[in-house]
Amino acid sequence: MKESPVYRIGSGIILGTGILIILFPCYFVVISAFKSNAQIISNFFAPPSSFSLENLVSIVGRQNFFRYFYNSIWVTFMGLLGGFIILPMTSYPIARMMGKSKIYRYLYYFLLMGIFVPFQVKMLPLIKLTDMMGMMNKLGLVIVYYAGSICEGVFLYVGYISSLPASIEEAAYIDGASPFQTYWRIVLPQLTPITATIMISNGLWFWNDFMLPLLMLNRSTRDWTLVLFQYNFRSKYYIDYSMVFASLFISCIPMIIFYIFMQKHIISGLSGGAVKE
Repeated sequence: MKESPVYRIGSGIILGTGILIILFPCYFVVISAFKSNAQIISNFFAPPSSFSLENLVSIVGRQNFFRYFYNSIWVTFMGLLGGFIILPMTSYPIARMMGKSKIYRYLYYFLLMGIFVPFQVKMLPLIKLTDMMGMMNKLGLVIVYYAGSICEGVFLYVGYISSLPASIEEAAYIDGASPFQTYWRIVLPQLTPITATIMISNGLWFWNDFMLPLLMLNRSTRDWTLVLFQYNFRSKYYIDYSMVFASLFISCIPMIIFYIFMQKHIISGLSGGAVKE
């Protein structure tokens, strides 16, 4: 079916508007990272009058910057590693047994209900419980991230696994493969696209999250993540915008690299994991 000129023009306008909405904040962060505080205040939209790495050097030279950077890396990596192990292993039996067993079906619905509970509702009981269990630290934060990501993760994994044909798994069982061998060698490689998608989503959440680190890691500055470090560039009467934007610029780089890397896995998984019955 040939597209009409009106459709093409309308699509171009909508797409261009979306691109501008996305690129404008990125543009402000990049140019402000290389401007002084006076330049930012005088003309927020203008590019820097002179290219200088002073802000970036000043950020990196701040006391404990690399500790906060390491804390963010550690929390994000451990959160993603645990999700990679737990989520598909939980979702696979639910997806394959949900139509045969009421227990798996009720378990799936129970996890599904967690998606509809706002964080504000469970925030105070959650923090109270973690405090009572002595988990107000980085490891406790990672465990809370596991719990927070399992509901949506299982929902997405179950939907994806249910769309995969079970014929290859049945053939593996006939050839003598154990359930774990079938999962590890047959099922898990086919989950690359949805795994990459969930890891990107969770990675952005873990890296950029402010509320949970503020509540759980604020007892000691040694446990701060980069987000808490950035938050302390403001005071009651003053905000150091040049340091804020320089810190935001540096903190965006790992996530951009991570996204580009995982994007390749999404593409390869969509082509390499395709199955034809």
